[in-house]
Amino acid sequence: MEIVHNKQENRFEIQIESRIAKIEYAIKNDKIYLVSTQVPEAFKGQGVGSKLVRETLSMIEKMEMKIVPVCSFIQAWFKRHPEKAYLLAD
Repeated sequence: MEIVHNKQENRFEIQIESRIAKIEYAIKNDKIYLVSTQVPEAFKGQGVGSKLVRETLSMIEKMEMKIVPVCSFIQAWFKRHPEKAYLLAD
């Protein structure tokens, strides 16, 4: 599974079989707002969402942007991974 930054759709995505898991975002004032994480029902509970978050954050870090986690899944992920708090916007 390879993550793709789909700039036209404002999302990071992974294609699994014929389905897409994605994180949708918006950019405002040099910050990236992660607004929604969606994983196909058939793949929930298999670590797809966490893998998508980890790889998305890695890509955003390379973009040198700060993150505002609006999505509750991503907010919970940051609570479980405080070592990544440096990526968060002030």
